[in-house]
Amino acid sequence: MADEQEQQEGKAKGGSFKPDFATIGGLLLAFGSIVAGLIMEKGNIHDVAQVTSALIVLGGTFGAVMVTTPLGTVVGAAKKFGSVFFGKQESPRAAIEEIIGYAAQARKDGIVSLEAQASAIADPFLNKALSLAVDGVESATIRDIMELEIQIMEEHIEAEARVFEAAGGYAPTIGIIGAVLGLIQVMKNLADIDEVGRGIAVAFVATIYGVAAANIIFLPAAGKLKARGKEAIQVRELMLEGVLAIANGVNQKLIRLKLEGYLGHKASAKKKGEAAAEAVAAEA
Repeated sequence: MADEQEQQEGKAKGGSFKPDFATIGGLLLAFGSIVAGLIMEKGNIHDVAQVTSALIVLGGTFGAVMVTTPLGTVVGAAKKFGSVFFGKQESPRAAIEEIIGYAAQARKDGIVSLEAQASAIADPFLNKALSLAVDGVESATIRDIMELEIQIMEEHIEAEARVFEAAGGYAPTIGIIGAVLGLIQVMKNLADIDEVGRGIAVAFVATIYGVAAANIIFLPAAGKLKARGKEAIQVRELMLEGVLAIANGVNQKLIRLKLEGYLGHKASAKKKGEAAAEAVAAEA
């Protein structure tokens, strides 16, 4: 009864979209520190609020990215940008509990009894893997098919992250271009020393925008997408190992013991020890 309740809780706590407070807090801290430093140096927000500089840096950066990257990848990366702030939290624990539930049923009623449940699984990866197992496909074939999907998923994640890495590389250079364009305009007003001083200050705003966008937004976003992708890949590897164990008729206690290895330090030694004892007793 307790196992069934834990399985239901695991399913209920599956991946869900939640605010990423690390991203939001990091951006607030970064921009807040910069603005605070500007004010402490007797500066003014209006000194760096330049629409033309932002247009040059952002437009030039995204234009360069579109030249170097296929459009489909750019669109995919743009869609993923929101997940930097509000991401689907992958839950290995929930995946383990779900798989253990299927393993218990397969052990009791046979793997064919999972046919209806397999077709109703929301996660397409687990749906496909378990459906193949129910259809009686050999374990080696299931592994080949699903590992190919994992590999393709990894390639998509890397490609989308590289879009933001490319943007992070181009933005500072585009900022320099913006600064040079501003200095060209300054050279036209050398007779007015006051105008020259103001023009130089405005010209370097583009450099600030380029460096800030690269190091506070684009490069960190690439890193966050890679981190999220790594979590998603790990959960799918866990799912694959669980399904293969079910297909091979492994006891659910041993399946739990194996899959909890994916939790690392998150799974307590005490719980691992209890699972191992139960597995040995079940196999005896």
